[in-house]
Amino acid sequence: MNYIYFLANASLTIRVVEHLRAFTSLPVQFMTVIHQIDGWVVKIKMSKSLSSQDDGDFRAYMQELGISYTPEMRLQMALWSLETGQAPIEVMRRYQVPVVSHGSPDCRDIEAFKEQFTQGLGYCPETLA
Repeated sequence: MNYIYFLANASLTIRVVEHLRAFTSLPVQFMTVIHQIDGWVVKIKMSKSLSSQDDGDFRAYMQELGISYTPEMRLQMALWSLETGQAPIEVMRRYQVPVVSHGSPDCRDIEAFKEQFTQGLGYCPETLA
């Protein structure tokens, strides 16, 4: 099962990571986080199907934080490439998308990206708050 959502800022993205780490019963295979100018795209792939109750609960949680998202073709290809095992660096070069994290959900990747991006700009854009 795949869940793809668009989130407005880094804080919401970190909340998703914390939720996934807190609910160890969710069979998360991997999580991909991609930063865009206007927000964050998060793809969560489960290793097996969730029960209808768990699926509904998880979708409700995600809908509270963001919106269900259908990526444009270039982003779909980048997500598919990551899923098939291509290196994030290669995917970033080929599709010109900033892959912040791919694999086990980890807040440190998001925090490091925020810090580096903000240092480069000299201020903190709303999407990185």
